[in-house]
Amino acid sequence: MATVRRIDASEVEEVTKLAHLIWPDTFREILKPEQLQFMLEWMYTPQTLASQVESGHQFFLLENEQGNIGYMGIELDHSSRNLLKIHKLYILPSHQGQGYGKLMIEHAVAVAESNGNSAITLNVNRFNKSVRFYQALGFQMIKEENIDIGHGYLMEDYVMELAL
Repeated sequence: MATVRRIDASEVEEVTKLAHLIWPDTFREILKPEQLQFMLEWMYTPQTLASQVESGHQFFLLENEQGNIGYMGIELDHSSRNLLKIHKLYILPSHQGQGYGKLMIEHAVAVAESNGNSAITLNVNRFNKSVRFYQALGFQMIKEENIDIGHGYLMEDYVMELAL
């Protein structure tokens, strides 16, 4: 049985460890190794994650009997549209396809509803197979977005939204 547990800044290193296990498999066919490394170093240092917690982001670990198997990072009241934004949601490749992602989305829905948010939004790489996962859960594509992250790298995303 898996549980979702909110963590504080003292535990964000667990998110860093998981990201370094998950991202190479998730993005190996989408990103060049140099961009993958750049993004991990830019987004997943313990200092960066702790700073996000201090600015109001919430992080959750997904745990089962084997330990930590995934993570999610959210922001309440994102933008002026009263949205919960999922910034990060990843499950170890060995545990994908077993309902854990859906469990994490259900947790995000519960948090959003308890906060009075009207929808959940997220960005997903246009070439990531998880696009179909989000669609199966009711997320709609709102738009495409290209985000220049520097060093000549571009994030090519869909913006997706789930009305609550």
